[in-house]
Amino acid sequence: METYAIFKDLAIIIIAAKLFGLLARKLKAPQVVGEIIAGLIVGPSLLGLVNQSDFLLQMAEIGVILLMFCAGLETNLKELVKTGPICLLIACVGVFVPLAGGYLFYSCFYGFSPVGTLDFYKTVFIGVIMTATSVSITVQTLRELGHLKGKVGTTILGAAILDDVIGIIVLTFVIGFKNPESNPADVVISTVLFFLFSGAVGFIGFLLFKHMDERYPHRRRIPIFGLALCLAMAYCAEKYFGIADVTGAYVAGIILCSIQDSDYIAEKMDISSYMIFGPIFFASIGLKTDLDRMTVPLLFFSLGFVAVALVTKIIGCGAASRLCGFRGKDTVKIGVGMMTRGEVALIVAQKGLSVGLMNSAYFTAVILLIVISSIVTPIVMKLLYRGEPRQ
Repeated sequence: METYAIFKDLAIIIIAAKLFGLLARKLKAPQVVGEIIAGLIVGPSLLGLVNQSDFLLQMAEIGVILLMFCAGLETNLKELVKTGPICLLIACVGVFVPLAGGYLFYSCFYGFSPVGTLDFYKTVFIGVIMTATSVSITVQTLRELGHLKGKVGTTILGAAILDDVIGIIVLTFVIGFKNPESNPADVVISTVLFFLFSGAVGFIGFLLFKHMDERYPHRRRIPIFGLALCLAMAYCAEKYFGIADVTGAYVAGIILCSIQDSDYIAEKMDISSYMIFGPIFFASIGLKTDLDRMTVPLLFFSLGFVAVALVTKIIGCGAASRLCGFRGKDTVKIGVGMMTRGEVALIVAQKGLSVGLMNSAYFTAVILLIVISSIVTPIVMKLLYRGEPRQ
């Protein structure tokens, strides 16, 4: 392949991703859905204008690292501390029930695998994908309805943040156990050591960035050093601890989320992510989605996957919220508010594909889950809040 041919591929991906992203937004769907569909259309499954390459894979990997870094930067630690135990319980149950539901669903569909085998971890990974929560659609809906700052809205927001943290930790463990040469003790020790390392780096890094922030506010050197920290943490996570690089990037964002210029860093990161790396990452999902392998059984699997993912979130988060004192429609609101999936589900699926825990054919199920949950959630939330005064 000629070196300059990558420019043609990038031009096609960026134009297609932007056009389909705008179309998705006009249809009240998340823009990322349009970008994924763009990759599907220009990729090998349909038009064949762009083929997957090592260069695009590496660009997509940078894209996912930036996305997770921004997710960490946007975490509100004060809100997490304030909502505390209630959100933690809802998040834990909201992770466990979909994880178990995904494992049982895949096992019933394809058969149970012996514990410790690669097939067993592939089965568990289907559940891991279902654990992710993306509340951007729910947040926007609650804001429009005037209920974002209410008790239910605050609980959904706090639980969703913790949900993703727990989901990333689960992903880290599953990837660690997947290696046939690893043993549970080594994986646990590596994970604990990584978070101890992150705590030490976080303490020193926070003090350094806070000092820079006070001395050089709103200077471009701050996001530049922030990006360096993100990439260094992603490298250290994979190289020295066997932890997913996305975990390192997310932790880097958490380290910087409390400094004054965290929004400024996120804004600068978003320029690169929005302009090139984000569209390439989401379009690469479409490029990898293999429609040629879509069969009737796989279609039924995809529909079942979506149903199980939605129902288990409602049951898990709704039941946990009831234990925390919520009653009636409020428990349903929390369950429904937590069932949307988005970027994190894609990031988890992408990571599973790269380490051999997932087949590209199952990307169709993940994309269906994101589209359906993004459409259904706002409609159901509006029905649940019908007739209630704005807060």
